[in-house]
Amino acid sequence: MYYLGIDLGGTNITAGLVEEDGKIFAKKSTPTMNGRQAVDILDDMAELCNKLLEENSLELKDIKSLGIGLPGLLDKKKGIAVYANNLNFDNINVVKEMKKRIKLPVYIENDANCAAIGENTCGAAFGDKNVIYVTLGTGVGAGIILDGKVFDGAFGGGGEAGHMVIEAYGEMCTCGRKGCWEAYASANALRREGRIAAAKYPASKIFQKVDGDIRLIDAKTVFDAADEGDEVAQDIVKRYQTYVAIGLVNLVNIFEPEAIIIGGGICARGSKLVDPIIEILNTRVYGGKLKTKIAIATLGNDAGIVGAAMLGKK
Repeated sequence: MYYLGIDLGGTNITAGLVEEDGKIFAKKSTPTMNGRQAVDILDDMAELCNKLLEENSLELKDIKSLGIGLPGLLDKKKGIAVYANNLNFDNINVVKEMKKRIKLPVYIENDANCAAIGENTCGAAFGDKNVIYVTLGTGVGAGIILDGKVFDGAFGGGGEAGHMVIEAYGEMCTCGRKGCWEAYASANALRREGRIAAAKYPASKIFQKVDGDIRLIDAKTVFDAADEGDEVAQDIVKRYQTYVAIGLVNLVNIFEPEAIIIGGGICARGSKLVDPIIEILNTRVYGGKLKTKIAIATLGNDAGIVGAAMLGKK
């Protein structure tokens, strides 16, 4: 038997066929095209699943369940996506709608929680009881596992670490408040800072890499320019890593987990990203000594797919 898992992100929708042990057998993705209505995204999610079955000569009877990782606040008991500030998924009964499209048991979970489950099942946090997974992507999400169980809070909205305020009068966040960690530690934050810097310093490599079209600047542009010695880009990256570290310090001080796993597209930088962050943590955590393991997600962008698929494994 296989499990279907879907990771709905702000950039891509990815679906995977996952085996009993958490290994991905096959996967497909399509752009989310943010801004569309939920019904269109739900249709795409179902189409991806159907294509996976068709291309691998499988039928619904070969699939045990479908699990979906969604951003934002959920009412898991009712199967409803309550609110997602980066997608038009407000008060959408995802379970009901997906069952109309695919005749399988359907489970939903916060996307960061799914990634945490994936890394805890067969990734960098395998065997750990207390784990926090932080995803640095379009936004900043966190999945928290305490004593082996996903922490949802009293009303289902626990773990939204991306929306803890780290600058009281800071940048506007997509949630409508100012100074959220997400506004400083997401890929979108790097893109924003890169575009501002390129406009201010046209001699920088950030500007040169996009031939002066600052609309093309993304997080990778900034990192690449920094790697090539551009001082403007290096300053942006240093500040970015400091902001990431500030949020992690807060999580360590509150939960003191065995491991914090960092995922999302930015984690592709590996030790270049993590080592400076660990240095900052060692000077700022309460007590002055970091005991928590800080590691890059070994499943990469597949963690959410694996965790979503495992929602139906009893």
